[in-house]
Amino acid sequence: MLVHVMSDIGLVRATNEDSYICEPPHLFVVADGMGGHLAGEIASKLAVTTISRYIKENDGKFKDEELLRQAMTQANTSVYQLSLSKEEFNGMGTTVTAVYMENNKIFWGHVGDSRIYLLRNGEFSQITNDHSLVWELVQSGNITKEEAKIHPKRNMLTRAVGTSCLIKIDTGVIALESEDIILMCTDGLTNMVSHQDIYNLLKNSQDDLECITNQLVVNAKNAGGSDNITVILLKNGDA
Repeated sequence: MLVHVMSDIGLVRATNEDSYICEPPHLFVVADGMGGHLAGEIASKLAVTTISRYIKENDGKFKDEELLRQAMTQANTSVYQLSLSKEEFNGMGTTVTAVYMENNKIFWGHVGDSRIYLLRNGEFSQITNDHSLVWELVQSGNITKEEAKIHPKRNMLTRAVGTSCLIKIDTGVIALESEDIILMCTDGLTNMVSHQDIYNLLKNSQDDLECITNQLVVNAKNAGGSDNITVILLKNGDA
């Protein structure tokens, strides 16, 4: 498995509220925090470190998908409890999109609007569903994908880690095939760079993960860089 990661503050934000965990060969997480007074940065960092610690402490106690679900549930509890501890943390939360790799399978968990994509045999697909207002409007046919890009409430999440004591986590599994590429990213990339442009770059440069990762970040910044940008690329070299 080849891996490359990059996180960039972008061109507008004063701080980077994205966090990530990149711990080959098993665990990869991206998180995009929200909340004022650095609360977003704190929420995302707490979430990813909690997931990493929980998995290390409980490896073997659960099946792989359940292990990841329990780790994300613990992250939700940790962020939520912290949000109650200080007034300036009230309302803090974070997206969490995580991958746990074992036996040539990817077990994924997801809350929020960060994303996982799969490039396989020339086909590029989004694996996760955004937990956002505009995603629901697109899915229901009320607005188009083009309208969603400029919708005034395009950043409004319907689900996030740490905003309530209970959390619903989307999970799934992907059996890896040779040459599969997995892209994990925050919306600082996908709000700035189109699905087609991401696909074109992956398709044409897939042998150089570092080059792709760097170029995705550059493209997001060239388009305005209005948010923090975090990208993790994984390429399966196994048959």
